[in-house]
Order: sequence, then C-alpha cells, then structure tokens
Amino acid sequence: METNALPRYDMSDNPTNCCPRFKPEGWDEQELHFKDKLFLKATTRSLFHIPLNMGSVFPKTFEAIEKAEAQEMEQFIVLSYDPSAWRGEHYFAVTKAVPGQEMVKMNGDFLTKVFEGPYKDAPKFEKEMEIFVKSRGKEAKKTYFFYTTCPKCAKFYGKNYMVAVTEVE
Repeated sequence: METNALPRYDMSDNPTNCCPRFKPEGWDEQELHFKDKLFLKATTRSLFHIPLNMGSVFPKTFEAIEKAEAQEMEQFIVLSYDPSAWRGEHYFAVTKAVPGQEMVKMNGDFLTKVFEGPYKDAPKFEKEMEIFVKSRGKEAKKTYFFYTTCPKCAKFYGKNYMVAVTEVE
C-alpha cells in the first residue's frame, strides 16, 4: 500500500446512524507505511482497561475534527492503545491540524490483521498478532487496535470486528 494510505472505509452503509457496518475485505493482512502521518491524540480514563469516559471524549473529538474539516471519510481510522490499566490513548487519522488538539505524526511500517470477537479478547488477539508478525519475518514493536464499532452497533450488526495494527521492524 502506498505511503500514508489506509484501506478504504465505506461510510455509506450505516443503518444505525452511529457506526457504519464494517467490511473487513481489504483490511486483513495489509502492510501500511506511515511517514509523518497526522493523527489527533485523545486520552480516556480507564478502570482495568475498561474505558470510563469514551462516550464523552469521542463525540467531542469528532466534533473538533468535523469543525476543522480535517477528515477524509474513506481514510478513517482510530488507533487505540492502552499504556496502562488506567488510561487509553486514541489516535484519529486527520488530514490537517485541528486547533486546540494534541497532534501526533506517526512514522513506520505496520501490519494489520482483522479479528472478530468480544472486546475482552483483545489481549488474545494481540498474542495472535505477534505470531502473525513473526510469520512475516518481522518483530512486533507496538500494537494498536481499531475498534470498528461501538458495543451497541456491534450488537446490532451481530459482528464485533477489531483490526490489530502492529508497528513492525
């Protein structure tokens, strides 16, 4: 995949008017290459990795991105990472800086893998991702998850897809 490109994200199939139906085709086992790829960084509080204030942080963040006209909908991704059991970091891909927000540029090579299952299986999926990365002759540095739907939408669709996005060397 070309530098800073993401697999296409189809926002048009959205019967919930919340999270679009995720189509995993094109997302599984991809190679991503970022060079100064711009993200807005938001943080959430957690209790043993369970987000406490995501329901307020995400809408506020999306509102700031929309107001700045900084999102290309077909290149949508939010990468989530828990540096501790008490805090989550979320990186929203944007097309330009969003005023008043923390901006981060990512660089590196990444591999993706799509998983389907409950959110609590993320640690298991991360271990499976490490095996996949090694099978490609690479070493895993850091794994982010793209949680493609909120719990309410996952229940509506009957599928809970997560995309592991692992930085590799």
